[in-house]
Amino acid sequence: MDSSPVTSTGLLYDRRWMLVDQRGRFISQRENATLSLLRVQIRSSTLVVFHKDHPSTSIEIPILEPVELNSMVRAEVAIWDDLCNAIVYPQLYSDWFTRVLGAPCQLVYMDDSIRREVDKSYAFRDEITSFSDGFPLLMIGQTSLDDLNARLAYPLPINRFRPNIVFKGGYPFKEDAMPLFEINGLEYRAVKPCARCNIPTIDQETGINYEEPTKTLASYRLKDKKILFGQNVLVSSTGTISVGDEIHLR
Repeated sequence: MDSSPVTSTGLLYDRRWMLVDQRGRFISQRENATLSLLRVQIRSSTLVVFHKDHPSTSIEIPILEPVELNSMVRAEVAIWDDLCNAIVYPQLYSDWFTRVLGAPCQLVYMDDSIRREVDKSYAFRDEITSFSDGFPLLMIGQTSLDDLNARLAYPLPINRFRPNIVFKGGYPFKEDAMPLFEINGLEYRAVKPCARCNIPTIDQETGINYEEPTKTLASYRLKDKKILFGQNVLVSSTGTISVGDEIHLR
């Protein structure tokens, strides 16, 4: 996207939808790498999801309006250790994902009435997040990726790490020293290094799992038995963010 509204939970619509298993627990690429092959688009009031290798295999999911929410079924879902309520979409949408992923799942949605607070150890103003791992935004400097790629036999694209914000300039891992900054008049706080799971080893074009970049990152980005790459970011008000915006350190 060239531009996006920023909300209290991150970019507009980001991680507002989630797939859960039969126990109501979230499903990610960690368990089902086929998710890496699904692509999304927002078209008017519809979320379109399709398989990258089979574009005709798609589904149009209505973005729910506030007036519709009162009649929807709700269920408790789990993201890591967090429990929260969620809107349950009709079964026909869950059936589509079940067929594509080859495993039973259910599609749920987080509306604005649901407040999932970030870890209070890192909060400043009772910030909230969506169905993300734990924070509204993830930021990585391009020079950090360049530094990693210089150590790899084959360079990796930034989508292996799924950041919301990528910035140019500065030295490698500059994001580790940017506790407070401003973009387009909006204040952001980088509060916690991102401990990486196995998802960066999954090729987002093929769904194939590789050894890298975990092996190389472990050689120089390991701290307390965790591989750190990127910064989790909080935002406390609303605004917009666009490609080409400047970052002002505070």
